[in-house]
Amino acid sequence: MAEKEEKAVELRDITANPAPLGLLGFGLTTVLLNFHNAGFYPLNSMVLSMGFAYGGIAQIMAAWMEYKKGNTFGLVAFGSYGLFWWSLVLLLMIPQTTFFNMAGKSPVQAADSTSLAAYFFMWGLFTMVMFFATLKKGRGLQVVFISLAVLFFLLTAGEITGIKTITVIAGYEGIFTGLSAVYVGLAEVINGEYGRKVLPV
Repeated sequence: MAEKEEKAVELRDITANPAPLGLLGFGLTTVLLNFHNAGFYPLNSMVLSMGFAYGGIAQIMAAWMEYKKGNTFGLVAFGSYGLFWWSLVLLLMIPQTTFFNMAGKSPVQAADSTSLAAYFFMWGLFTMVMFFATLKKGRGLQVVFISLAVLFFLLTAGEITGIKTITVIAGYEGIFTGLSAVYVGLAEVINGEYGRKVLPV
């Protein structure tokens, strides 16, 4: 009887790592928005454009790629925050858009402080829960998520109290949050290119 020959087959994932794209889309947009919160310039089309394109589209693309890799955390994180940017852009633009305020219809009211506080609080709660999922991941990602949760809660407090100083503090904290995401994203690119840990994450 002929002996059966058994061969081991190893499957390797050779697709690109989408996490840096998502982290950079989130990080750069967060820094630019929080320059506004810190008082460096008013809210303008640059921030909204970044929120729609790089903060939104890039993260949604990264989420889809994470889905293809079977990474639930990456799918939920990048998908959620990509759509967060789209929702923020829409939240600011819809009251100013003619289509939603045509004659004969009740105009869409801009979000007030109470509704914005609820908005930021729910995102803060979501981010805090997601932070616990990062405890099985790198320290850099943990810093991004815990600082983002703090940012959302500071923005909530600023809307509830109406104290401008809290929003300014949130702006500076948000700049740190965004830069931490940029660092992790670029570190993953550099480490991947060199095939070793050049920058710790």
